[in-house]
Amino acid sequence: MDAADVESDLVEVLFTEAQIQERLAGLAQQIEGDYPVTDGEPDLLIVGILRGAVMVMADMARAFSRHIEMDWMAVSSYGSGTKSSGVVRILKDLDTDISGRHVVIVDEIIDTGLTLSWLTSNLSSRNPASVEICTLLRKPEALTMPVDVKYVGWDIPNEFVVGYGLDYRERYRNLRDIGTLAPHVYS
Repeated sequence: MDAADVESDLVEVLFTEAQIQERLAGLAQQIEGDYPVTDGEPDLLIVGILRGAVMVMADMARAFSRHIEMDWMAVSSYGSGTKSSGVVRILKDLDTDISGRHVVIVDEIIDTGLTLSWLTSNLSSRNPASVEICTLLRKPEALTMPVDVKYVGWDIPNEFVVGYGLDYRERYRNLRDIGTLAPHVYS
């Protein structure tokens, strides 16, 4: 779906599909440089947070020039609204043992930081070699929990955004661009 298909629902397009692809390739290159392949070291494990990070994970994974492993978690703190509920729930846990592994959590957006702060703590308790965070978008003004994010695509204003995996009531995830949702849609 293109932004033109939902033009009346958007205030503005923040990032086009081309800009997103270019930034994800840069993030993959940065991560690859930080985790060189060495004998005896397990491959890098990137952990996507369902459902929003599906687009980010797929496109970023294709930008790597080496083998990586992927796994998924489903974690919720939203429900169906536009603001975090403050309660983190694991809906689907990892299938992979992360002991001794370098883990990069991949998410599409960091809003309050509650979910990622909790998730980093949870995964760190499983004895990985390291745990880092990669996010396509971060809202610094919305952060209520300290979160150490190593890889950030863009910092954005504290506005409700959709597209490229980001949704409002399960709509707009398949929008190729990322845009600010018009208040008349969710008011």
